[in-house]
Amino acid sequence: MQIAYRAKDITEAHIVAGLLKANGIETYVGGHYLQGAMGEIGAAGFSNVHVEDEDLYPARQLVAEYEASGHVTPVTEGDDGKSNSYARWFLLAMAVLALILLNL
Repeated sequence: MQIAYRAKDITEAHIVAGLLKANGIETYVGGHYLQGAMGEIGAAGFSNVHVEDEDLYPARQLVAEYEASGHVTPVTEGDDGKSNSYARWFLLAMAVLALILLNL
């Protein structure tokens, strides 16, 4: 499976997945459990829409058309760094917590 779309959040991922399914492309939305790890913080950048290898090109065409219509703001690698920033701070906090617990 290939990543056809990197969504800002799980809701957006399911909207795009629904669009693809409505056009006959089977999808898998990943990142449900990763977002839950962030708790109440607005986690972003963990949700991806996956499609089969042979459906990658048509899926990306449909997503590009949908983005061009103004319904979805595209997320690109290194967009504004916020999604990566959340993940880095979360991982840093978890590492510090693990070190504290191991030293007890």
